[in-house]
Amino acid sequence: MSALSFLDRERTVAPAGYNRWLVPPAALCIHLCIGQVYALSVFNLPLTKLIGLKASAPGDWTLADVGWIFSVAIAVLGISAAFGGRWLDRVGPRKAMTLAAFCFGGGFIVSSFGVSLHSLPLIYLGYGVLGGIGLGIGYISPVRTLMTWFPDRPGMATGLAIMGFGGGAMIASPLSVLLMHSYATPTDLGVAPAFVTLGVLYGVFMLLGAAIVRVPSNNWRPEGYVPKASASRLVTSGTVDVGTALRTPQFYLLWMVLFLNVTAGIGVISQASPMIQEMFKGQVTAITAAGFVGLLSLFNMGGRFFWASTSDKIGRKATYFIFFLLGVVLYASIPSIARLGSIAGFVLCYGIILSMYGGGFSTIPAYLKDMFGTRHVGAIHGCLLVAWSAAGVIGPVLVDYIRQYQISNGVAKADAYTITMYIMAGLLVLGAICNLLMSPVSERHLETTPAPAE
Repeated sequence: MSALSFLDRERTVAPAGYNRWLVPPAALCIHLCIGQVYALSVFNLPLTKLIGLKASAPGDWTLADVGWIFSVAIAVLGISAAFGGRWLDRVGPRKAMTLAAFCFGGGFIVSSFGVSLHSLPLIYLGYGVLGGIGLGIGYISPVRTLMTWFPDRPGMATGLAIMGFGGGAMIASPLSVLLMHSYATPTDLGVAPAFVTLGVLYGVFMLLGAAIVRVPSNNWRPEGYVPKASASRLVTSGTVDVGTALRTPQFYLLWMVLFLNVTAGIGVISQASPMIQEMFKGQVTAITAAGFVGLLSLFNMGGRFFWASTSDKIGRKATYFIFFLLGVVLYASIPSIARLGSIAGFVLCYGIILSMYGGGFSTIPAYLKDMFGTRHVGAIHGCLLVAWSAAGVIGPVLVDYIRQYQISNGVAKADAYTITMYIMAGLLVLGAICNLLMSPVSERHLETTPAPAE
């Protein structure tokens, strides 16, 4: 019992004089691990050749079948975040991070059995459901913690908290390929042992983050910090509780803003490795494609910090307008760039797109804080992430099934993504409209009792 008390919120309160810059590494320990989900596409083609080894054989899974692993994981991520937000606020980040570590690491172990037994439902259960719970709880755990440590720079704080999630694939992509090659034999592609190794490594590293995380004491404020009234009409002066926030039009506009921004980017991430290989057939190898996934991860990670910090200066609404309007131009340009055979142009476009995709995630908690106050932002953020769940299903499905339909109707694989890119551009136009409609939360929704000091 005494050992478990180490997980209690009271045991994580930082002593007087604690340096708040020691807290972001705990967040990175979690997010660099769970960000592996963005590198899952490097396993997609090997998972379609478990029987045939060099090429898909009768009985092997299709790319569309395998794509559902990612979609299930993202769907469960949002659902677990929605249900876990209030629990996290009550028990504190250490207990939540520990649960996330066991679920995410355990998901890999269960999935390894699914690979060995050639059972796709077992992989859905392992990585998709169990791993998805670890993703959701691990994702929201550091966000509110860092926002309470950095009330003077909430955008930067959420950028720090979520930056690692975007960068996780930069490590996971080459590591996964290396592990598969190391474990591969003439009769085995090495996927199952690679899953086991990743599960153990990520579980241990996430437990380290849980051990070092700290929360500030009540009434703590950064030295010299004096809260100032914001000149922006979109920054509330009070707080809105979770139940009330879910009844406001602002919550659902932000839901759509996140959903549309994520849908446009997540389908690309889920099939990034096969996409670049098929669009530039013969020019891009599997190893090079893994490097492309890692590079996208770097843009994803950098964008989370850059755009969230930028939003502290220009505002959240203006930041999202950049995401949507520039995104429309880039998505609409990609088919032409691919036809010209410009790999560099293709990579640059997707790099910028992924920076704004990541920036959308890191900016949304600060957007929520502006609209609803800090007190309940953890739970509200968890509820909003259901938008990620929906996008995690719809985005990859759009890419996978439109591609499959195009190919079955005689379209070359290199051209099978063209219509999808135009659809993504259209979704971003809708997102820009939702962002335009954002307005201040009515004062009648504010709590009448003052919020306690954080």
